[in-house]
Amino acid sequence: MAAFLQGIDARARLAGTNKLEILMFTLGRDRTNGRRETYGINVFKVREVIRAPELTRAPDMPPAIDGMASLRGLLVPVLNLVRYVGIQTDDVAPIMILAEYNGQTLGLLVETVETILRLDWSAMRAPPPMMAAHAGGLVTAVTELADNRLVMMIDVESILDQTLGGDAMVPESLNERPPAGRTILFADDSAVARKQIARTLDVMQVSHIDAVNGFHAWQQLKKIADVAESNGRPVSDTLQLILTDVEMPEMDGYMLVKQIKADARFKGIPVVMHSSLSGESNKSLGMSVGADEYVPKFEPLRLAETLTRLLRQEVVRT
Repeated sequence: MAAFLQGIDARARLAGTNKLEILMFTLGRDRTNGRRETYGINVFKVREVIRAPELTRAPDMPPAIDGMASLRGLLVPVLNLVRYVGIQTDDVAPIMILAEYNGQTLGLLVETVETILRLDWSAMRAPPPMMAAHAGGLVTAVTELADNRLVMMIDVESILDQTLGGDAMVPESLNERPPAGRTILFADDSAVARKQIARTLDVMQVSHIDAVNGFHAWQQLKKIADVAESNGRPVSDTLQLILTDVEMPEMDGYMLVKQIKADARFKGIPVVMHSSLSGESNKSLGMSVGADEYVPKFEPLRLAETLTRLLRQEVVRT
């Protein structure tokens, strides 16, 4: 199964093409409805797929954590995704997806792993609001396969936040703030991430506009640019910085950055990529499509410092 997973160099070719690869898996047949649903996770976040190892259970572990495994000297918490999602099934979960994101590693127990599917982010749709609310933000995107099956993308950031305390505390105040009257537009499909970004910007006393994915962000940016152009004003009078996630349905962060950098109306406005794909190779991919900075998620102090520095530079330039 580990052979399914390609190296980062091979997947780097996807950057800026609005394409992604997802590893599809199942969690068992649900006794309540007799269905076996298909889920997906971005291959960029998958380190390897192995048979579930022997686990050790420590006191006071979160309910969905089955235990911890020792993998080549690394202690990894292992989450039973079947129980976490709430599926009632008699099927076992003998496969572990080792997911790595934002510098943390987590094992996810699943029933079966199917294959890797390459598709366009435009084929991924945001879930209906009612479904998103019911699932607690766990499903961030949905796509339909040729056999009419729906594949639901799992938000690993939400899992991290709810089970491992990944949502770092946003400080109540900051020693330094950017100049007054600044506005940032940010795009992220994770409700957990959007809340933390908004709280960080509120502490910074920076106005903000949010978007649920890259396509939504690009539509808002074009409207802002059109209004500024019709008034004979630069876009920078309205908007001083753009912050974007990488993985998003409809349009990913790489494509969004390319669109922004190709439009002369946004010249001089810094674009920051903000992602749980925090490795150096992913940072290089972001910079290769034109991002001005690349900041890991769930580090609000670092995010605030980066945004403050860029907003101050923006004032100096103007």
